[in-house]
Amino acid sequence: MVRHMDFIDKYTVSTKYWHVLDDGRVQCDVCPRFCKLHTGQRGLCFVRQNLQDQVVLTSYGRSSGYCIDPIEKKPLNHFLPGTPVLSFGTAGCNLACKFCQNWDISKSRQIDTLADAAAPELIARAAQQLQCRSVAFTYNDPVIFHEYAIDVAQACRERDIKTVAVTAGYVCDEPRREFYRYMDAANVDLKAFTEAFYYRITGAHLAPVLETLEYIRHETDVWLELTTLLIPGKNDSEEEIEAMTRWVVEKLGPDVPMHFSAFHPDWKMMDVPATPAASLVRAREIAINNGVRYAYTGNVHNAAGDSTWCHHCGQKLIGRDWYELSDWNLTADGKCSACGTPCAGIFEANPGHWGARRQPVRLRDYAA
Repeated sequence: MVRHMDFIDKYTVSTKYWHVLDDGRVQCDVCPRFCKLHTGQRGLCFVRQNLQDQVVLTSYGRSSGYCIDPIEKKPLNHFLPGTPVLSFGTAGCNLACKFCQNWDISKSRQIDTLADAAAPELIARAAQQLQCRSVAFTYNDPVIFHEYAIDVAQACRERDIKTVAVTAGYVCDEPRREFYRYMDAANVDLKAFTEAFYYRITGAHLAPVLETLEYIRHETDVWLELTTLLIPGKNDSEEEIEAMTRWVVEKLGPDVPMHFSAFHPDWKMMDVPATPAASLVRAREIAINNGVRYAYTGNVHNAAGDSTWCHHCGQKLIGRDWYELSDWNLTADGKCSACGTPCAGIFEANPGHWGARRQPVRLRDYAA
């Protein structure tokens, strides 16, 4: 049952992760940015505001649009492969990435960006009728619409629809624990492996992200995959990738998939060249050499780097060409059909057949 029903107006709800400072300002405690807000002021994320001496969420029930995507586009390669996922985001973000490739949504400061409205129950019902196995909070970070995401996840759970968080993992401990109690899978952007990159390029810090990764992996049942967008000259050195992949194996284990994706010039980094495909291939090689069992290349055409391979015998378990599945050599219980070695992930007996389609959806068509 939906819990966040303390509405101030149609799209504004009260929240609980904040406290009043001695000078009368209100501090938001959802993420480590700890925005300190005067009356009427919004945090950097844009959607959390000091209203009536409390922090409220101003985007509850509103989205920048809904679309059915392949689950592999999140990217999640080991979570219900081949199935469709109903995807949506809101406006704003709690990071300030200069390379943001969804900047028209995540950097929006316009309420008009939130053109579509939907209650949690409507999203769950639409996902079920559209035969989506999951709903994804994506395009911008669901941490900032924490209450709405949780209510949607609860409504989805009642209909056996899974929920997926696509996130930068920049969140404080208490809201993190509540949030992941309701998620089934997460792809976390590990944007780099240096504090300098996080501070200068994203306006955030590395340590809280690493804490989130360890929390998800060791204290929840949430399926976890990682994505790193490799930016030439910024976070793509072999030394940094060596350090990152060794940390992943040591702290998270060898079964957490890693996706290395290609950057293209965007937002405030138009002067940086696109990532060469060879850089992604090399990053994947480093990851595998350091013990990562499932490493992938993204945003480039590389069938070998898209596919899933048995780490024991080398058989191709799941063949992929972009978002299209080909080979399927997993048993009904998720093991290699050649040697019987389990493949880490959340699999059904048969793959989905959604393919690479991207289908915009009007949720009002599914209103009761």
